[in-house]
Amino acid sequence: MIIVMKAEVTEEQIQHVVNTIHNAGLKENVSRGEERTIIGAIGDERVLDASSIEAMSGVEKVMAILAPYKLASRELQPENTIIKINGSNVKVGGNQIIIMAGPCAVENEEQIIQIAQGVKAAGADILRGGAFKPRTGPYNFNGLELEGLKMLAQAHEATGLPVITEVLSPDDVGLVAEYADILQIGARNMQNFALLKAVGQQKKPVMLKRGMASTIEEFLLAAEHILSHGNHNVILCERGIRTFETYTRNTVDINAVPALKDLTHLPVIVDPSHGTGMRKLVSRVAMGAIAAGADGVMLEVHTDPEKSWVDGAQTLSIQEFAKLMPNLQRVAEAVGRSVNNKSPEVFDILNYTLNNKSSYFNG
Repeated sequence: MIIVMKAEVTEEQIQHVVNTIHNAGLKENVSRGEERTIIGAIGDERVLDASSIEAMSGVEKVMAILAPYKLASRELQPENTIIKINGSNVKVGGNQIIIMAGPCAVENEEQIIQIAQGVKAAGADILRGGAFKPRTGPYNFNGLELEGLKMLAQAHEATGLPVITEVLSPDDVGLVAEYADILQIGARNMQNFALLKAVGQQKKPVMLKRGMASTIEEFLLAAEHILSHGNHNVILCERGIRTFETYTRNTVDINAVPALKDLTHLPVIVDPSHGTGMRKLVSRVAMGAIAAGADGVMLEVHTDPEKSWVDGAQTLSIQEFAKLMPNLQRVAEAVGRSVNNKSPEVFDILNYTLNNKSSYFNG
């Protein structure tokens, strides 16, 4: 149920409605917009008398939430959610396009710090890197785990970049939250409901990746699990779905970007690296995602993609990433947004740093 309050509503009137919702055994979600305050009653709405609530002082009208995902629905919250990453100036879901970049997996301290310095210099906002790696085969590299988390923390100290990394198990949520600024739920775990509950019970932002064969509704219902446990800092990530097409690793559902922006207030990120599986396609699909309305992109970047321990075929070099950034800026400007792009001299600086292994970016 959506309860739209009048423009001149008082805090006392809002609290009266909230108390009524609580007394009925439901949860409330209060969204304060520039013109109206909207209160969502979450749960079995049949216990509430809509006509009685509509007669309350300060209430303008009462409507049903038709979508099965109540908290994630734009019906409940018309304005976009903007998620501020603690300890930084990064805001996901605002006018600025957010760029997450880094290696698929943390390999060693030198590797992750050097990549972090390079992507920061080119304009990345958030460092990505996997410490826990879910792999299709049991004999593949599965990540450095705790040591990888510590290396990500060192890269954060060296660059100031917030860190996003994946968590695989409910038991590891607390540990990963100690080191990461954003917790990532991978495609394979989109419907791991115990894990969704665990990340929903802590306050760090969560980026939820779409499952390989999940519909948009299933994707939003998975996000609803996190929201319903109290964590409203959820970012959605389209990373490609499995279709009959075999040329690319997955099929990036560009349709999903504007569809999600219509259906939900949550920020939407696109991962063209996993979506395509092909380095030569990544940059163009990243630009397409921003043109379609995405709030950011997640890109795999490495100092030497050919020697990457994981997913080298879809990974950009730091030089390729630096060349892409001005193009992302142009696309963002064309749709009325911006990217944290650095100066044209960045490419030369990157070459110098990588060739000399200097500590230029630390200063």
